[in-house]
Amino acid sequence: MSSEMIGIIGVFLLVALLFSRMWIGAAMTLIGFIGYAYLKGIEPAFAVLGQIPYTTVAYYPISAIPLFLLMGVIIANTQMGDDMFFAAHKWVGHHRGGLAMATVIACAIFAAITGSSLAGAVTMGKIAVPQMKKYNYDMELATGCVACAGTLAILIPPSLIFILYGILTENSVGQLFMAGFLPGILLSSLFIVTIAIITARNPKAGPPGPKSSFKEKISSLKSLWHTLILIILVLGGIYAGIITPTEAGGIGACGALMINAITRRLTIRKVFDSLLEASMTTAMIMLLMVGAFVFMKFLAISKLPFLLSQTIAGLTVPPLVILIGVIVLYILLGMFLDVISAVVLTVPILYPSIVSLGYDPIWFGVIIVLLVEMGVVTPPVGMNVYVLGPLVNVPLGVIFKGIVPFCVAITVCIIILIIFPQIALFLPSTM
Repeated sequence: MSSEMIGIIGVFLLVALLFSRMWIGAAMTLIGFIGYAYLKGIEPAFAVLGQIPYTTVAYYPISAIPLFLLMGVIIANTQMGDDMFFAAHKWVGHHRGGLAMATVIACAIFAAITGSSLAGAVTMGKIAVPQMKKYNYDMELATGCVACAGTLAILIPPSLIFILYGILTENSVGQLFMAGFLPGILLSSLFIVTIAIITARNPKAGPPGPKSSFKEKISSLKSLWHTLILIILVLGGIYAGIITPTEAGGIGACGALMINAITRRLTIRKVFDSLLEASMTTAMIMLLMVGAFVFMKFLAISKLPFLLSQTIAGLTVPPLVILIGVIVLYILLGMFLDVISAVVLTVPILYPSIVSLGYDPIWFGVIIVLLVEMGVVTPPVGMNVYVLGPLVNVPLGVIFKGIVPFCVAITVCIIILIIFPQIALFLPSTM
């Protein structure tokens, strides 16, 4: 039996274990170990199993993950999200659908200092949905907006998915961060346009709120000084080449601690809760990464990715058709896997094929992140929806119906980036 066939069997066995609900990191480690042992012998397999956990955890760039997680958790556990929403409310709340638009703007700003989709959805769900209920907003619009706007944290840097993609594909995390910035603004704008279209067709879906004076608008910006500082420190430092993404994570986490300590929003209890939450999430991600690297070792010696690349390159169909097939695959995977698992599971297999077709790896990372965004809200495993529903006491069916127009907006964003890839590649090219 050829090594490529062993690789294919390994992939099918991995899928079978996933359907049996085995932990994805453990399943990838097990299949990777057995496959490597079959092809190279039991002793080399144990050597791989002994080396990879240490080399993965000790890999310097991966230390950015717990640092950015800690920054995001600290911000989510304080009142910084409230400031962002009410400042945006002052500026756009008087328009039809203004509260929903303010939610999108606040989520975009929140995304630039957290990188956690779930944190964005939970924070804005607590703040924005009660306000929209107060003004008799249609709950489909209100909850669909919050669930989908929360996903901006996956795209707008700092993004944990970009860090994972960069490590798995050996691309610059700093360039990936910058590649997500303009598409993040584009998608935020498309969400706002979607809200405007919905409320134009049905004004009762998003009644306008009270107008604020120019003085009140300017005054509301004063509460965002700490947000501006963090964004400048983290993103500005990476773009200028002054600091690495890992150093930016440390500066961001330290900055979040200091700012919230100065403003007296952070108690000792919240510090310990934040450390515990960030540690638990980091442990889960590390298990996935160890499993991914063991599985990648097995795939490499099976030569399956190279066979797949050669097969795809030899097809007589245009590269765009293959890209569309990959997009459909990710949409389907997003319905059944959580975002981190989907990326860790598929990138090692698909990445060589996509690069062989001539697509830019940085641009492809942005496309993957957009597809992952859709997976966070689409049924049956739409994590943002399942967390938001009980939080705001709205039936899940209502929220799933409300996400449809925003998923259309994400699709439009993907199409625009396929037609105009320079939107994603402009900032990385100027670094």
